[in-house]
Amino acid sequence: MTTVTIRDDFDLAKIAASGQCFRAVPEEEGWRFVTGRRLLHIRQKSAHRYLVDCSRYIWQRHWMPYFDLGRDYRAIRAALPPEDAYLCAAARYGAGIRILRQDPWEMLGTFIISQRKNIPAIRHCVEALCQRYGEPLAAGGETVHAFPTPDALLAAGETGLRECSLGYRTGYLLDAARRVKDGRLSLTGLEQLPDEELLQALCQVYGVGKKVADCVALFGYGRVNCAPVDVWIQRVIQQRYGGVSPFPRYGNAGILQQYLFHYAQTGADSREP
Repeated sequence: MTTVTIRDDFDLAKIAASGQCFRAVPEEEGWRFVTGRRLLHIRQKSAHRYLVDCSRYIWQRHWMPYFDLGRDYRAIRAALPPEDAYLCAAARYGAGIRILRQDPWEMLGTFIISQRKNIPAIRHCVEALCQRYGEPLAAGGETVHAFPTPDALLAAGETGLRECSLGYRTGYLLDAARRVKDGRLSLTGLEQLPDEELLQALCQVYGVGKKVADCVALFGYGRVNCAPVDVWIQRVIQQRYGGVSPFPRYGNAGILQQYLFHYAQTGADSREP
């Protein structure tokens, strides 16, 4: 185990519950995260110190970018204008949430699956896919499965995917897998595109609209100016901002979206006047 120090906002439970990742699992003394073919066990040791089951090199090279630890979230919260009292309250409540930099293919697949499903249902579908078709990742006496590759999903076919409760999303996921496999959608190539071109390229996938594309851009490519608008955020915009999105006023809109989503989705905002 390696001891690491994190002094900025960092709350594993809030990160896991924030709707951006579907495979974080609570353990007796901490959390397990998996992205791509990497697995991490992490637990809090003291106020700013954590134990991780990887080398310091792997922590710095892979997991620090994953948890976006190069960005000062406290400074982002401190810079919010006090006149936007609702957003400030959401940011205080959500302090500790960070934007995870996850595997782009996994983000494309899981957010295709997420359409019109609640978080527990999404988790169930994603885990079923991983168990059936994902590569096993053995570590620490346990076996966890990676998110399936495009080849694995295409081999499973429509029948196999429907057995994982994907429903109409099956065709969407298979189209994404075909596009990645034949090169029409280069996930590494998208990295070089500006935000709007990245979103446009993602929307070429069958069944991918603006909300899913924003999620992939934010959680798979770290595009923090992309703010997904789901039913929770749309409700916030209607009820708290008179139907006018607040996001164009601010930088780091995707981070602020996470604060607002968590605040609304947990019901904490119901205590606000």
